[in-house]
Amino acid sequence: MTTPMMLQYQSIKEQVPDSILFFRLGDFYEMFGEDALTAAPILEIALTGRETGGGERTPMCGVPYHAVENYLTKLVSAGYKVAICEQVEDPQLAKGIVRREIIRIISPGTLTESIADRMNNFLASIFHETNWGLAFLDVSTGEFTIFECSSLDIILTELSRIHPSELLLPPDLVRLKHWRGYFITTQDRKNYLDTSEIYKRFEKQKAILDESPASAKAANALWHYLEETLPGNELTHILEIKTYHPDQWMILDQWTRRNLELTEPLRGQGKKGTLLSVLDLTKTAFGGRLLRRWIEQPLILKAKIEHRLQIVEDLTEDSFLRGDLLQSLTGIYDLERLMGKVSFGTAHARDLLALKQTLSSLPNIRAAIEASHSKSLKSYIDPLTGLDELFTLLDSAINPEAPLSLREGNLLKPGYSPEVDELRTTSSGGKDWVAKLEAQEKERTGIRSLKVGFNKVFGYYIEVTHTNSHLVPKEYIRKQTLANAERFITPELKEYEQKILGAEDKLIQMEYQLFLELRETVRRNTPRIMDAAHALAEIDCYLSFAEVAIRHHYVRPEMTEKGKLQIIEGRHPVVENMLEEGTFVPNDTLLTSSKHLALITGPNMAGKSTYMRQVALIVLMAQIGSFVPAEKASIALVDNIFTRVGASDDLASGQSTFMVEMREVAYILHHLTDHSLVILDEVGRGTATFDGLSIAWAVTEFLASQNVKPKTLFATHYHELTALEESFPGIFNLHVGVREHGEDIVFLHKIISGRADRSYGIQVAKLAGLPAPLLKRAKVILHELENSSLLKEDSFRPETSTQLTLFEAPVLHPLLQEISDIDFDNLTPRQALEYLYDLRERIIALKTL
Repeated sequence: MTTPMMLQYQSIKEQVPDSILFFRLGDFYEMFGEDALTAAPILEIALTGRETGGGERTPMCGVPYHAVENYLTKLVSAGYKVAICEQVEDPQLAKGIVRREIIRIISPGTLTESIADRMNNFLASIFHETNWGLAFLDVSTGEFTIFECSSLDIILTELSRIHPSELLLPPDLVRLKHWRGYFITTQDRKNYLDTSEIYKRFEKQKAILDESPASAKAANALWHYLEETLPGNELTHILEIKTYHPDQWMILDQWTRRNLELTEPLRGQGKKGTLLSVLDLTKTAFGGRLLRRWIEQPLILKAKIEHRLQIVEDLTEDSFLRGDLLQSLTGIYDLERLMGKVSFGTAHARDLLALKQTLSSLPNIRAAIEASHSKSLKSYIDPLTGLDELFTLLDSAINPEAPLSLREGNLLKPGYSPEVDELRTTSSGGKDWVAKLEAQEKERTGIRSLKVGFNKVFGYYIEVTHTNSHLVPKEYIRKQTLANAERFITPELKEYEQKILGAEDKLIQMEYQLFLELRETVRRNTPRIMDAAHALAEIDCYLSFAEVAIRHHYVRPEMTEKGKLQIIEGRHPVVENMLEEGTFVPNDTLLTSSKHLALITGPNMAGKSTYMRQVALIVLMAQIGSFVPAEKASIALVDNIFTRVGASDDLASGQSTFMVEMREVAYILHHLTDHSLVILDEVGRGTATFDGLSIAWAVTEFLASQNVKPKTLFATHYHELTALEESFPGIFNLHVGVREHGEDIVFLHKIISGRADRSYGIQVAKLAGLPAPLLKRAKVILHELENSSLLKEDSFRPETSTQLTLFEAPVLHPLLQEISDIDFDNLTPRQALEYLYDLRERIIALKTL
């Protein structure tokens, strides 16, 4: 027969069939049955068993409750949800089985433990009707945002930006292929359609919700999911819903963020080699998270950009202000996540000490700003005001040496509560009383080795060794026999024990209740604390920009809404940071409405890609409010930065390198505007030479001949494209300088006007270490190809009409026509080899004619 405890477990497990149940038993969370079999190898813990009645033995494993965070993270990272089942009544007062309830369901999107300090952990929700609606929330910080648009492409771009740990979808959207790679949780459609919950919770944001009906539905399903996974939690740190619109921010697609290595490197992990690694000198965790969001979401409104740039300039010019603020920010803790813990009811005394430490810095920050000449910074004084009384309360209340546990006492300072002080006096007086009793009994009994002690099992006792047992007074009552001694109690000792232990229990309980009251006071101050957190985060970002500008000699860019993109002596911020100071070669850039497309030729490794990325990064840095690495920069506002750089397969979806390349190019051509910046690197290289050249040519003509003329940098090895300069007034040629020393070359890394006369591919191959005989043969083949009429540059004619045909096909030699007609995909390797030998013999025969 199943035991009562297992019956309780089974009834609770039925509530969460898709989760691993952590079932609290004493000091452990236990897992049973399939949950135990699943969790044990992931958590690397021993799998045991438990008798469950009727002679049956159920698999079982467990983890200590005080170390649960690491275990939760492991399971969630492995793709599982975890339901926490707690004892919700005092076991000592329970009649029968202790009552237990699920207090929280932890999934990737609701995990608040062991999250990277400077990263958000977003839970996202999507809904589609006329428009696409997106809602996303970081439960640990309270940041709740909605976004709505008509384009699925933009929604996917935003998803890739926020990279949610978990994505909520209605059943009709789950089947779509677009969500590959996300942790999906299906939500009942009714949770989207009935928006009463979200309107009730955020009634002050009614206008925002009304404006974005699809996003409101997505937000409602998200909030419903939180109420299911965090039952009974008021989530008071989630104060508002924010929104943004595509016309307010630069939308960066996933390829651009990847190719420019904004916050993640192309290879490896961490942030080394990224723009974030250069710009992030923030002192606080929440400042670091905000800076990451700024980099991934540049501004396109000139007034907002100028506001940021002005604050950065104020800070660069006032070293005393900058120094005071940096020093004050050094001791600040993560306010957003601290308030999340307060809201969840998990904040302990050390968390409140961290809050107190942070609040202690606010007066100094206010004073520094008030004494400065920065008008823009003055707006931050108000959000940093109004918390001095809370600091005074916490300073007077919380013991600096308080333990992590709230049930061990010693949480409060002496003097905060007279009742607590009185109980402490009674409790601590026990030591003196015990010492006095011990001395008294030694004198009375003549037993010099007599000791008065205490343990949690038996309480107070008098211990006498066996050799002195004949001296024990008759009124001593035997309590415990040890190997070398006997332990006794007396009526007097028992009476005092009850008094002392009663005081200790009452003291611990009273301190606990007073601490809860303090924590509730902090919770009531959540709006002001979060306002302060947001202000401090922005100040931290501005200080970071200012410090970077001073260290690396950046300048304030001039921002214009239309016109030219001009950069004088521009430098790549990341590459420059990796080189010895003064060794990076700067370059100029000038793109205008009349000369908007630069074709860049030159050898591999000469710096074409670095130069183009450098231009894109300088533009992006300017539009997030940062100074830029240049002698001077005039930036016409850009609404999108598009990049097509590098080559990679997408094998998971069955797409070749070339298909991935073409998808990226198609996305750019469908979404660009006059105000876009386009970076193209070697378009067409993923297929056969003539196919690739044809596509690259047509793309260039398209960018040059349409009414929409984005500012474009196009690096190519197809030298034939340079002839387009003569046919399209918007196109001009640039190349990377190279110095020749005999058969060797030196890269100058300098961008020069005009076209490159050679590709220097064989010289680059030599630098890479290819065998000498191979290089010799390559030169022969190159010479033969260059003399072929098929590849002569004047064989190509740019199409100057409005139709985007390519160029007239040259008359092919019959042998070449034969080769072009061969279906190589249907040849076996053996057939291909035999044809190659035959072709060689026929060519030799032609040469002897």
